[in-house]
Amino acid sequence: MQAVTKLVSELASHDIDFNDFVRSDGYLFVHNNSGVAGRGIAMRGESRTIQQALSGIDHKNTSGIAQAGPIAIGCIPFESHTPHDFVIPSVIIGTTNDGEQWITVIDEAKFDLNDQLIPTKSVAEFSVAPGVAINHYLEAVRVTRDAVSSGDFQKAVIARDIFITSNKEFDIHSILLRLRDRYRSSYRFLFEGFLGASPELLVSVDGETVSSHPLAGTTSRTGDEITDHRLAQELISSTKNQLEHRIVIDMVHDTLLPWCSYLDWQPEPSIVEIANVAHLGTEISGRLSEPRPTVLELAYALSPTPALGGHPREIALQHIKRVEGFNRGRYGGAIGYFNADGDGCFAVAIRCAEMNQENRTAHLFAGGGIVGDSDPLNELAETEAKFKAILTAITNQHL
Repeated sequence: MQAVTKLVSELASHDIDFNDFVRSDGYLFVHNNSGVAGRGIAMRGESRTIQQALSGIDHKNTSGIAQAGPIAIGCIPFESHTPHDFVIPSVIIGTTNDGEQWITVIDEAKFDLNDQLIPTKSVAEFSVAPGVAINHYLEAVRVTRDAVSSGDFQKAVIARDIFITSNKEFDIHSILLRLRDRYRSSYRFLFEGFLGASPELLVSVDGETVSSHPLAGTTSRTGDEITDHRLAQELISSTKNQLEHRIVIDMVHDTLLPWCSYLDWQPEPSIVEIANVAHLGTEISGRLSEPRPTVLELAYALSPTPALGGHPREIALQHIKRVEGFNRGRYGGAIGYFNADGDGCFAVAIRCAEMNQENRTAHLFAGGGIVGDSDPLNELAETEAKFKAILTAITNQHL
């Protein structure tokens, strides 16, 4: 394969909006205004094959942006041993943190950057139905809490699912625009029917620098400043949420440390506000040692974190499979991209939906960490709050 990278300004009359470029069938991974978007498929394959293919591309970069060029994008499923592919798009647009836009074209793929797509405004009717029954979920939480209290493991995340069915085909492009408008600071993504806006950075690698921003521990937000401040303070002082958060931080730290010459993290978690919920979050960053691992290696090592699986990992994952009652698929895994140098970024695959082949049914997921003093009804309320982020974006209704 041959790739040519140029500045977008050389080829288009205006800056390109990722969502207009991606439309409903492209590839997207963006945070704030920076990230990557792709169209077409130059190559598809499993991780090792794709990494080797990226390294072997004959690449001419005239953009002046060192990190510009071919990338692969994809999703590591919750059960990472299950088969999954990554894709090298044939046309890729990237935007740096400084706002510079570049475009990479592989094997002279055809494209039109000035072609605009108008999102549809048709009104659809929706029905919402549970996947796993609520009573099943409540019992799974109770059983998990009792197992933690008995010392079987320290924590396990129990999730539930719902289905949204429409009488018309979902307009993916419109959903992406709503996610951009409402959750710009989240990691917004689209990969072959799997879309969402994740607030949680799993891992990023930029040269020698590695970063992660684990989230665990949740409370609701009401929109009232005084009430939300009180809820945030209660979250910080909550023994249950602090324990849940500490388990995640320790695992991420212990996993990254052997790869690093140094690793630093916030001494106390901070409040991370996202739309209608707030989380405890801790920023972790460090310098990678030589030989430097790729972001993909680190993503596989970290996923699923205790924020989506549990601790100890294997015991918790076995328990989840036994009691949860559905197949998570890509939910709870990792979504992101990487380049030939091993740099890139992966977010935890949450606040997401899996579209069916006809784009008329969306499968949504939400869960929470269960420890010894978890209350099943409180956990149910937490899943309802987490569902709303993607539910409102899909239906364009405030629920």
